[in-house]
Order: sequence, then structure tokens, then C-alpha cells
Amino acid sequence: MAHRMTLKQIEPVTQDTHHLVFDRPDGFEYSPGQGVELHVLKDGWKDEGRPFTPVSLPEQPMLEFVIKSYPDHNGVTEQIGKMTPGDEVEMKGPFGAMSDQGPGVFIAGGAGVTPMIAILRKRLHDKGTLAGSKLIFANKTEDDIIWRNQFEAMEGLESVFVVDTAKPGSALPEQRLDRDFLGQFVQADDRCYLCGPPPMMDAVRDALKDLGVKDTQIVEEKF
Repeated sequence: MAHRMTLKQIEPVTQDTHHLVFDRPDGFEYSPGQGVELHVLKDGWKDEGRPFTPVSLPEQPMLEFVIKSYPDHNGVTEQIGKMTPGDEVEMKGPFGAMSDQGPGVFIAGGAGVTPMIAILRKRLHDKGTLAGSKLIFANKTEDDIIWRNQFEAMEGLESVFVVDTAKPGSALPEQRLDRDFLGQFVQADDRCYLCGPPPMMDAVRDALKDLGVKDTQIVEEKF
């Protein structure tokens, strides 16, 4: 089913990521972690849809998204980053394979963290704590980390940030999500949530298997 939405607010999160707030269509229901397809209602773009994940709670009156723009792609995400309040999008969905299956290790790369934001926010809202859950979040640089302060403020959540390239004097490690590193945080019986760029997901999946994590314990969403 398609819904038309109006942008109410847009603000930067990082140098190429925005937090967008839309009015929520009547009757639209979704579960944390599910995605939707957004079409920017501008000439030349109405037929170009891309999947994104609401990061708001299902009971909230607005729909929020955190969307990374890729200007070099000359695509939908670039157009979304240029939106202003009053602009409209068409939304289709929801859909998606990621859902809350209990506490676990949330392993994300870049914008792949967005399905996990909704799940973590909902669990925190319902339980009051995220005790028993960890977030392992990989990014190119420290400036690319989405919602770092919010994650660090989530009660009970153990947050681990790694980067490809660290700033001089930074405490963040330059670290790949390989078997040895993940082995510090993942036990064989852990539930593991996974989303990020395909090469990262392939490498992490292999590392988790080496650590004894079964396929049935891995909850993942294609990036």
C-alpha cells in the first residue's frame, strides 16, 4: 500500500547523513526493524524508490528516518539530502527480515545501523534497560558515526566503535570486524544482528561461524 507523506523537519546527523521527520499516515503500522520504500515526489524521481528503515517507535505520531546521502551516486539518497520541509515522498511497505528476537550482539557497518536503532529504542522503551545487549559499530572515520551520543546514553547498552581511519590522538581503534576482534564480545550461543555493506556482512558472517554461532542465531538485513 502506498502512502504520501510531508517532510516536517530535516537536520544533519553527520556530514552526509540526515535525520528526517515526516507526518505519519493514518493506519500505517510497522514493527521495529522493518523497512519501507521511499519515492521523492520531484520531477524525474517519482519512479525511483529506495529502501529505508524508520527509526521512530511504532507508537509515535511521526515517522523518523536517518538517511545517508551518496552525492557521487547522483541518486535518490542525494535528492533526499536536498529535501526541505514541505516536500513530499511516497512510501510503500513495510517489509524486511530484521525484527526484535531478544537481547544480543548488534553488529553494524555505516548506515546499516538504522534497522537496529528502531529495535534498540523499542527494547529500551519497553524494558527500561538494554542490559545483555552490545552494539559493535564500524565506520570509515569517527565523524561518520551515526548517533554515537545516543547509543552511549542508552541504559545498559555496551557500545563498541571501530573505524578504518582514526584521527590523531583518537581513542577509537582502527579495526576490522574479524574473528579475533569479535571473539572478545561474541559467545557461541549469542543472538547476533547483522547489517552493513555486503563485503562487511560476508566477512562478519564467516567470523561468527568460526566462533560457533549458528546460522539460526544470526538475524540479518541486506544493506
